[in-house]
Amino acid sequence: MMKPSLPSAGDFNQLRAFVAVAGSLNFSRAAENLGVSSSALSQMVRGLEERVGVSLFNRTTRSVSLTEAGARLFERVRPAVEELAEALGETRERRAHPTGTVRLHCFRAAADLYLTPILRDFSDTYPQVVLDVTLDDAVVNIVAEGYDVAIRLGEVIDKDLIAVKLGPDLRQTVVASPDYLARHGTPAHPRDLLAHRCIAWRWPGQKTPYKWEFMENGKWFEVAIDGPLISNMKDFGVQAAVDGVGVAFASQQLIAPHIAEGRLVALLEPWSAPFPGYYLCYPAQRQMAPPLRAVIDTIRTGPRKRNGAEAAAPIGAAVQGLRLHR
Repeated sequence: MMKPSLPSAGDFNQLRAFVAVAGSLNFSRAAENLGVSSSALSQMVRGLEERVGVSLFNRTTRSVSLTEAGARLFERVRPAVEELAEALGETRERRAHPTGTVRLHCFRAAADLYLTPILRDFSDTYPQVVLDVTLDDAVVNIVAEGYDVAIRLGEVIDKDLIAVKLGPDLRQTVVASPDYLARHGTPAHPRDLLAHRCIAWRWPGQKTPYKWEFMENGKWFEVAIDGPLISNMKDFGVQAAVDGVGVAFASQQLIAPHIAEGRLVALLEPWSAPFPGYYLCYPAQRQMAPPLRAVIDTIRTGPRKRNGAEAAAPIGAAVQGLRLHR
């Protein structure tokens, strides 16, 4: 037995027209209910009759009735057409009122800037959307790991992802406490750090600490620092620097409050250059699920309203070939 093929859009329209007429036995009323002209409705019904090869209605100038074949067809297809119409209606409703779970992978420092500020408004606006958030600095394959969207540094975004710039470029600076500098002196060049007690940071999944990166004469160079402490959390290392344990290297976001209060001193600033900041990234999709669209739109606009000028950077495009600075 030949396997039946799926109905086309034309098939569905003809069946929908047939069910409307069969249910009311009135072409004019059915046309009004469907929002089409009587002539268009008659043409769809005739097209269906030609396809099945039998008459489905007995028509006179005063009445319309189902033929035996029409009655059998009506009995079979009416539940299916109504169920399809209900399913389509539910889909449209889900688009107007998104429902579902969105899995988001976010670098820890980016969460304070772009997630925390929008959570209350997002929850109030989309009460049926669940945000399943993983805060982690590991560079994972978001598609392979089952994530829908990610927020990460522009330099570690796969080339086949869409990337939208969320904020300005970032900048890392060497810092130390006044007490440490009084005891150990102040480095005059990044390579002088080799003689200092540096607080290292290890990128998740890496066995060796991150080499600090600086720019001189338009070129990046690395310094393989050494010291008494290695951590996978940058804020932990910054606090250790505040406590005089050693020299740290961190973004302005983490060190600015300590510098303002005099707990840390910025060092080697002429060699600290900006690098791409945080981006929202996700796989390209022809038809994006409404919950995911709601998340993306809210993150893109929310931080601008709440974080002011710092988050008011222009929207970027896909990111390719950027140098990695952590």
